[in-house]
Amino acid sequence: MNDSIKKIAVFSSGGDAPGMNAAIRAVVRTAIHCGIEVYGIYRGYQGLIEGDLKKLANKDMANIIHRGGTILKTARSKDFMTTQGRREAHKILEAYDIDAMIAIGGNGTLTGAKVFIEEYGFPIVGIPGTIDNDLYGTDLTIGFDTAVNTAIEAVDRIRDTADSHNRIFFIEVMGRHAGFIALNTGIGSGASDILIPEDYETMDDLLKLVGSSKSRKKLFNLVIVAEGSKLGGINSIADHVQQHYPDREIRVAVIGHLQRGGSPTAIDRVLASRLGYGAVKAVVAGKSGIMLGLRDNSLNEVSLEDAITKKKQVEEELIELAKVLAS
Repeated sequence: MNDSIKKIAVFSSGGDAPGMNAAIRAVVRTAIHCGIEVYGIYRGYQGLIEGDLKKLANKDMANIIHRGGTILKTARSKDFMTTQGRREAHKILEAYDIDAMIAIGGNGTLTGAKVFIEEYGFPIVGIPGTIDNDLYGTDLTIGFDTAVNTAIEAVDRIRDTADSHNRIFFIEVMGRHAGFIALNTGIGSGASDILIPEDYETMDDLLKLVGSSKSRKKLFNLVIVAEGSKLGGINSIADHVQQHYPDREIRVAVIGHLQRGGSPTAIDRVLASRLGYGAVKAVVAGKSGIMLGLRDNSLNEVSLEDAITKKKQVEEELIELAKVLAS
């Protein structure tokens, strides 16, 4: 145990994700159990620069595990991207006698943590909090399971109206650089096709699929489109298909930020609790510059460098599965 750790701070940064509150709760209660004071930093790196910190107690963690969003709020900080901004942040940590930080967020959050460690040698442990599930070194990120369940529920509702009106629906889900949400949503909702950044399906492939479904007298289709689909934006994709099949009724639905909100699933609550607990234990053990993840249902440590630079691959098996089940 590292006896020099007397005070730690925890914050969430970047995009919010369901389950962040469960992680904050686990960090605070585990730290207090270990005899460590905990400060919450509000509004991420921006709040740190502005000195927006508050000491947290067990009672502050009551009735938050089921809530979406983050009680510590979040923000994207341009100031922290500057040398001066990080210098101000370090001064605040010194003023509060903070010995280490736990950062909850995605690629941008962990990149900021890595830079701060390199400049000041300040101990930081990361927790993967992002619905995109795109961080290397963990099977799941906090918020991903909830986002997929939310998207599937929305698609199920759209299926009802698509069937009633014999329409083709193009449904956009989040995933600018990664197709994890789209792929899992598509498989879970029985979609006719899934367009993701990692797959090389062409527009001709999509047109053939629509034509094939028409010849089989399949009167409605659901096509799940990730934001970062290689075929372009969802409206341009839908317009292109409409030009080739002017007799088909085509509609576009964007699920958008619905995927970020809502009460976290049991999987996200347990995952966040395990990672929050593990992050404090890592700090107490004197570790820094790592992200805590989950691999094969066991806690896994990965360097921040690997977490943010190595590409997490979508399983080819799932891509093939989606194509077979949609045929």
